[in-house]
Amino acid sequence: MDLFEYQGKSLFARMGVPVPEGRLAASPTFARTAADELGGPVVVKAQVQVGGRGKAGGIKMAGSPREAEEAAAQILGMDIKGHTVHSVWVEQASEIAAEYYASFTLDRSAKKHLAMVSAQGGVDIEGVAESDPDAVVKLHIDPVVGLTDWQARALVYRAKLAPAAARKAASALKKLYGAFVALDCDLVEVNPLILTSGGDVVALDAKVTLDANAFYRHPDFGEFEAAFTRDPIEAMAMESDLNFIKLDGSVGIIGNGAGLVMSTLDVVDLVGGRAANFLDVGGGAGADTITNALEVLTRDPTVRSVLINIFGGITRCDLVAEGIIEALGRLDLPWPIVVRLDGTNAEAGRAILAASPNEKLMAVATMREAAERAVKLAGGD
Repeated sequence: MDLFEYQGKSLFARMGVPVPEGRLAASPTFARTAADELGGPVVVKAQVQVGGRGKAGGIKMAGSPREAEEAAAQILGMDIKGHTVHSVWVEQASEIAAEYYASFTLDRSAKKHLAMVSAQGGVDIEGVAESDPDAVVKLHIDPVVGLTDWQARALVYRAKLAPAAARKAASALKKLYGAFVALDCDLVEVNPLILTSGGDVVALDAKVTLDANAFYRHPDFGEFEAAFTRDPIEAMAMESDLNFIKLDGSVGIIGNGAGLVMSTLDVVDLVGGRAANFLDVGGGAGADTITNALEVLTRDPTVRSVLINIFGGITRCDLVAEGIIEALGRLDLPWPIVVRLDGTNAEAGRAILAASPNEKLMAVATMREAAERAVKLAGGD
């Protein structure tokens, strides 16, 4: 679960990571009150779960409470990469001497935690890594041992952070890693981690992704979910235990297994189309599951065709086919459906689908053919 900046900073503060003092405001009036309470210049920052706020005009300086109110009025209601701004974070302005980047995540291939630090913070770190790979220092951390003092100092030294920041930056890295582990995070990222003119190292931003599977260990995390305005399609999918992510194409995708669905997205792109979603039904592909998945896609007006891609391992394709036909009998669907079955009893499954009188349903043998047909039926997009 991706947190808002203010939520991440509240966790940082709990773990001893230095952060500027701030207030959450859901209206321009509250933003003015917050700025008045904080005193001095403030920064008004859009609270959305996506990067690029600054370039979109979602971060503004304010020298007075009145200016903070005006800035909040401009930011609230903005659309930033498809995310509507419902609240702003008003925090004390910092005098920045240098901007750095720091993050901790899990490198699954190495089965270790991964630290990344750069002296080039405050900008698009992906762009920095592409144009100057040596500017981003990486270090694998044994999760049993954790981040040691010498490793924290080595990160600071190798990343060439300013000598004035060395001691406090190493301390901040230790605390950020402590938060990453103790809070069961998938990602902790600070961009920028700043050196102030007074010599302090402060987390000026907070990008935190929590592992939802570990929420049973953190009962207080429930309050974070209450602050989210979840997309209604995603909420519907979640209620049906479906893994759904909205994308920007027109070919609806349903598959069983995250890897298969991701491969399907790639093949759709390869043949000139764009997927409207990622939808993984998991191990279950019976009538109820397929019905729920198709019903979720009916809520998306951008979908113009649907590709169902099923690999039968333990699951039998003939039973999947029967489930698809039963699901179609329950729903009146507005678009054509292409089905690719492979694996256990795939031929029998395709025969069942071929015998169906439903004109909107067609079965094919290969993933590429299925993608080509679905893209063509969607109008080439």
